[in-house]
Formats: sequence, C-alpha cells, structure tokens
Amino acid sequence: MWIRSTMAYRVSFVMTAFGGAVVTGLDFVAILLMFSRVDTLGGYALPEVALLYGLSATSFGCADLVIGSAGRLGTRVRDGTLDTLLVRPAPVLAQVAADRFALRRVGRITQGLLILGYALVALDVGWTPLKVLLVPVMVVCGGVIFSAVFVAGAAFQFLAQDASEVQSAFTYGGQTMLQYPPTVFGRELVRGVTFVFPLAFVNWVPASYVLGRPYPLGLPEWAAFAPPLVAVACWALAGLAWRAGLRSYRSTGS
Repeated sequence: MWIRSTMAYRVSFVMTAFGGAVVTGLDFVAILLMFSRVDTLGGYALPEVALLYGLSATSFGCADLVIGSAGRLGTRVRDGTLDTLLVRPAPVLAQVAADRFALRRVGRITQGLLILGYALVALDVGWTPLKVLLVPVMVVCGGVIFSAVFVAGAAFQFLAQDASEVQSAFTYGGQTMLQYPPTVFGRELVRGVTFVFPLAFVNWVPASYVLGRPYPLGLPEWAAFAPPLVAVACWALAGLAWRAGLRSYRSTGS
C-alpha cells in the first residue's frame, strides 16, 4: 500500500530519493575534504576508507529500508495504537516494518553502492575468489546485523516508550562510526563494538582480510569469516528481546 502510494507521484519519489542520496553523500564529501589535507587517515588510504564507507552505507541502507520504520514503535506504545496491530492476522514485527514504508530510502543504498563500486575499482589489492565472495557476504550480513540492532532498539521502546534517539545512537551512530578506520578510535570503543555490540563484523573485521590489514584487537584470521555466525546470533538475541518486549506490553490502560 505504501509503495503504491509513493509511486503515485513518481517525480516526487525520484526527487526525494535523489535528495536523500545527496544528503547522505555529504558524509563522504567530508572524508574527501579530510584527504585533501592528509594522505592517509589512521593509516588507511582513500580507496580503503571508501571501501569501509561503501560497505557500512550499503548494509545500513538495506536495513533502514526493510526495518527502519521500527524506530517509531515508541509512539505506538505511548498512544496505544499498537493494539490495532495485535488484532490483525499477521506478525506484529512485519506490520511494524511495513508501517509507513519509505521506498525513498533506496537513495541511501544507491549512494553507498556507488562509493563501494569506486572503492573496488580503485583498490590495489590482490583479489582472490574468496575475497571477491566476501564483499557481498559483508553487505548481506551487515544488513542483517543492523536490522537486529533496529529490532532490539524497538524492543527497548516497549519499556522506555520514548527511546528512538537512543536507538538512533546505535544505528545511525554506529553506521557513521564504521565509515572510518578502527585505528582512529580508542581501544575500549573498538572492544565495545566488537564484543558487546558486534558492529565491527559489518566491515572492520572482514575488510581487514580483504585489505591485508592487521585485525582489530589482534583477532585471529578466521574472524573475518565470522559475520554470518554473528548475524545469526544477533538476530536470535534481537528476536528474544522482541518477544519479551511484546509480552510485556499492556496498552495504555484507557
């Protein structure tokens, strides 16, 4: 329904999607401005940073398109309109994801893919079949990991009710952090996004294998191939959190 509504005004959709791509692309413009003054950033050259940027932007864009609407769950919990989703013969999470589905978010995905394409062409690495295969695996698993963070944040809103900004700190904030090399951040922060909120497996860890870089925190080489396992674990935990939050929902009492 929301897609048909959006495509009823196709020129508006194209302009909105293009505008979104331009706005999100300003992040990479900031990186280009940095490289106009320095040759490397945290020891990483521009094509290497572009790879990290493209992977995180594309992965996050896919998650934002599919499940980004979950950020508004707190509003439904506060005003009790979540009740209407509970009585429908469809999974509540699917309805939350489809609520006001914003097809214009494909602009973020397109912009991320363009930067990723540039990085893959500009990188000077010895490509092997395993490295080539790892690139789409990173995009898919990264999208799943970000989606799990969206769902976990939505589950937290059952308790906090007005925690969309807290959720954004880990979703939008996490995506922005992953655009930069892990070497520019403190060791404690890198440890937190590796072992507590495993966002590092979106691009930092597997990209280290592709680029031939030292692994963050001295992780073993097999960690580069762990994103599928991490993605499954994140979704399992997010699913448990969602079920617990949904069971705790008691409406508004009115």
